[in-house]
Amino acid sequence: MSDNRKNILIRVYIVFAMMTLFGAAIVGRIWHIQYVQGDEWRAKADSMTIKTVTIDPARGNIFSTDGSLLATSVPIYDLRVDLMVDGLTSEIFNSKIDSLSMSLAWLFRDKPAREYKRLLSEARRDKRRYFLLKKNVSHKDMLTVRKFPIFNMGRNKGGLIAEQKNKRVKPFNLLAARTIGYKMEGVEPVGIEGAFDSYLQGVSGQRLMQKISGGVWKPLNDENEIEPQDGNDVITTIDLNLQDVAQSSLYKQLSSHNADKGCAVLMEVQTGRVMAIANLQRDENGVYHESFNFAVGESTEPGSTFKLASMMALLEDGYIDLDDTVDTKGGRMQFANRIMRDSHEGIYGKLSMQKVFEVSSNVGISKMVHQYYTKQPQAFVDRLRDMGLGEKLGLQITGEGKPYLKNTSDKLWSKVTLPWLSIGYECSFTPLQILTFYNAVANNGKMVSPVFVKEIRNKGQVVKEFKTTVIRDSIASQATIKKAQTILEGVVENGTASLLKHAQYKVAGKTGTAQIANAKEGYKSGKVRYQASFVGYFPADNPRYSCIVVVYAPNNNLYYASQVAAPIFKEIADKVYATSIELHKEIKEEQLLASNVPSIKKGHYNHTDKVVKTLRIPAKSEGSPDQWVNVQKDGDQVAYNNMQFRHDLVPSVVGMGLRDAIYVLEGMGLQVRIEGRGAVISQSITAGSKIQKGQEIVLQLG
Repeated sequence: MSDNRKNILIRVYIVFAMMTLFGAAIVGRIWHIQYVQGDEWRAKADSMTIKTVTIDPARGNIFSTDGSLLATSVPIYDLRVDLMVDGLTSEIFNSKIDSLSMSLAWLFRDKPAREYKRLLSEARRDKRRYFLLKKNVSHKDMLTVRKFPIFNMGRNKGGLIAEQKNKRVKPFNLLAARTIGYKMEGVEPVGIEGAFDSYLQGVSGQRLMQKISGGVWKPLNDENEIEPQDGNDVITTIDLNLQDVAQSSLYKQLSSHNADKGCAVLMEVQTGRVMAIANLQRDENGVYHESFNFAVGESTEPGSTFKLASMMALLEDGYIDLDDTVDTKGGRMQFANRIMRDSHEGIYGKLSMQKVFEVSSNVGISKMVHQYYTKQPQAFVDRLRDMGLGEKLGLQITGEGKPYLKNTSDKLWSKVTLPWLSIGYECSFTPLQILTFYNAVANNGKMVSPVFVKEIRNKGQVVKEFKTTVIRDSIASQATIKKAQTILEGVVENGTASLLKHAQYKVAGKTGTAQIANAKEGYKSGKVRYQASFVGYFPADNPRYSCIVVVYAPNNNLYYASQVAAPIFKEIADKVYATSIELHKEIKEEQLLASNVPSIKKGHYNHTDKVVKTLRIPAKSEGSPDQWVNVQKDGDQVAYNNMQFRHDLVPSVVGMGLRDAIYVLEGMGLQVRIEGRGAVISQSITAGSKIQKGQEIVLQLG
């Protein structure tokens, strides 16, 4: 054998040996990967094609106290199609695709049938197993789609996959919207939704998803691996009927007076349960929305409603009694370098403290506070704090505005702070904080925190109950509380809130008309706007409910609380009384007899006497012919006496018929504007004010 041939054979053997060794190494490596590292690599492979996703639970519902849904989670669906399921043959697909496409186009109305056919045909051609057909489909529409051709064959033959999601909705839209609130990703939680999220959110479930061609993930199994646990239900204190009355009445008044915004809150006296809470603000288009919870979150100068606290401080410290008198000096007095004025100057002189409060004399209140506390102003502040003013209420929901009650150590304390603080300026409180103070007076001194949620339930069973929280067992002595109740009743019976006098039940409360300073120019003339409020409780002789109404910046030349805020209070209170049988007193036989005597409006003597005689109503009269008379029931008869009018002072026409009122007022040179229908229940210019010829006076009828 030649040397050449030997060399070639040697090389072939070497190559063969090397290939054998290399092959053995590969086989060994494959064996090692498969049997030694197999579990590790299979896990890595699975991790790239299978993953666990979180399934959100259904969020709990929020109910009103009467069982109406205030917020709920509504299921919506993403509809996908597996166009390669075994049961979906070409014959079935081709024979039914036209009718399916027409059905989809008819239901969703977003694209023509031919477009649906094209999309589904292309998805089948591309062997799509998780084709997105439609997002955010309602439960009703999802059930309809399930009945369409192809899809009505079921998941394994028709290929329809319905993936449920949950959408939060408020069935009653604006009603208590800000108090109900919301909980959204990346946004500060608001209201009950935010404060009670831990109860509402439930426990998440888990589902295995598999990655298929095109990078799309689809459920690995028909069922979830871990089923989610739905959230608990929250039962609020809101009464839907009363909420509707509060909201509609507030809206009507805000619109009528072209006001910027307003709020109304109705609360149970003993429990502090908030039965209704409405907040409305006008946007740039003049439309009112619930954009902010002013009742809870906005702290402003309360104005005259704060006078109750000042009166109670004077009473509690023993400086005054209700029959003590003070000279209001015609409603004008100087403190340091500022002039304090009553809303109507030149009318009142010496008044009892009871009357000072009833007519809301700024001078009367501030003069007495200045007289007794000017040498010890911190004692006045401390007394207010002892009555529960100046601290947050500790509400169940977030966003409570911070109250501000100035101390003498404050660098902004000045020589005029004390008198102005006494009438509700140089301090700030939210409407709910003021209401809580008045509610304590109605509750015989016990101050309770407002309650928005009373129970947590799971599948109808109570799992947690929220009881009333007492802030102070008593804000003052019982003697002071009783006198506070007396003066609040006097405001309605004889003072600035006479509109609220009611034949069926008594109301106690206080009007408040506060100036709102302009941000740049303060309280300069022509730049001032107003905040009208009324806060009180009813029935006054057995308080069950307290209520506050605040209207910010009314713009139609009417800004007094008696004309703007009190009518809202009245509408809410009337609705509560009409629907609460337990508030109605038993009618006795003698009351039935007396009720046969009809109410007769104020009017001219001759006309009134003619009506009384025609109806054969017994009457006693101290009136005179050709005079205007006031008519009142007196047992089983009526009594009428002369009304004295001065040519230079605005008369009271409250209780008159419209024709008589117009006759009297226009005869004195006033221009009359009318709102509503019926008899006169309030007038925009207080009786006793000096007449300015040509001045407009607005009469509220009801």
